[in-house]
Amino acid sequence: MDNTVLLRSEAELVINEARRRKSERTKTLGQPIQLTGKALDIHIEGNAAWIAENTHVAKKIDLESGNILQIYKGHTAPVTCLAFFKSDPAAADRVLISGSWDKSIKLWNTDTKALICSTAAHDDFVKCLFALPIARLLVSSSSDKTIRFWDLADVLEGKLKPAGSISAHSRPVECLAGVAHSETSVTLITADTMGIIKIWKLERESGPNPRWRSELQDTLNYHRTGITEILYGAGQIWTASSDETVQITSYPDPALTRPIPPLNHPRPVRAVLPLSLTPLAEPYAVTAYGDVIRLYDLSIISEPEILGEIDAHWHDVTAVRLWMRTSKNEAGQTRIEPWIVSTSLDGTIRKWRFSQLAASTPENPAGSTQPVVITPVPEPAGDAPADELTEEEERELAELMGEE
Repeated sequence: MDNTVLLRSEAELVINEARRRKSERTKTLGQPIQLTGKALDIHIEGNAAWIAENTHVAKKIDLESGNILQIYKGHTAPVTCLAFFKSDPAAADRVLISGSWDKSIKLWNTDTKALICSTAAHDDFVKCLFALPIARLLVSSSSDKTIRFWDLADVLEGKLKPAGSISAHSRPVECLAGVAHSETSVTLITADTMGIIKIWKLERESGPNPRWRSELQDTLNYHRTGITEILYGAGQIWTASSDETVQITSYPDPALTRPIPPLNHPRPVRAVLPLSLTPLAEPYAVTAYGDVIRLYDLSIISEPEILGEIDAHWHDVTAVRLWMRTSKNEAGQTRIEPWIVSTSLDGTIRKWRFSQLAASTPENPAGSTQPVVITPVPEPAGDAPADELTEEEERELAELMGEE
């Protein structure tokens, strides 16, 4: 047997054993909800979590009880991403949109769970979905390196009509963000596994079958490796990357503000949640690297401060989201409290009070009623590269995850 293969096998055994031990120590942290698979995407709506799971399904789960409220079956490979669309903000006809490694996009009625339509959308894995309800536009991205536009105007009639595409990236497009300025004008931001970010101006053409015309506005390349998450709001682009940083960039007027230093991490960053862009509207950011969730104070954005850190899972965290938990006390009064929800390749959803996260640091371990900071799982040894997975490796991972 090749010595390199043997060394990697031994390293994997060490990592697996460390994870097994850590799973015992962390099994009650964060009030875990155990999933049958792994959540690859998550959206929080009220007291429910909507997840895209590697078991080929999408689910709606009660965050209080952990009970499964709805299951959407139909994909033939891991479901990677979700989005929602309502034809009218006041209407009840909300549509769930799911994308999968089976290369399709499916639309579902969230009241009946009925499949509205299924579209063969890409030539490779669907990686991200981004809906802009004002413009009645769905944007999808894929491992086939393309971004495609879909007209949502007639989705309730079972029609998802193609409305244009972009083929400017040279690597798989992992992340999408943007904003609709009107029904006919959109700013779209796309990011790929090389760390390249492109900013587009989209304009909808007129006519019975309108298409979206794209014009490249800018290209940003300050990340060394792939983008894992991107968000846009309040004139700022937030990006998490496998180059171990979170970058905050003012756009479209970077010259009007002082440069913002990157948020550096010891390992690749998988997720970022700027609370300033959420209903909480506070100057904090939550990030995730490896098994760890970190909280930053960005009151002075040029001087970011780490407030808290929890080694929260026994495998890589895949997402962090805000949950505005609504509950009632004995007097019947409604209470709203901010929590952070995390998902991980350990197959759990975990929940953390915002105040709990701020109180847990490596230098000041949490008390008995709070999570305990635990030593991270060791990194792989040897000469194995730490770059992004190739498309072939992603396919192998998809097959493995599908068998679990």
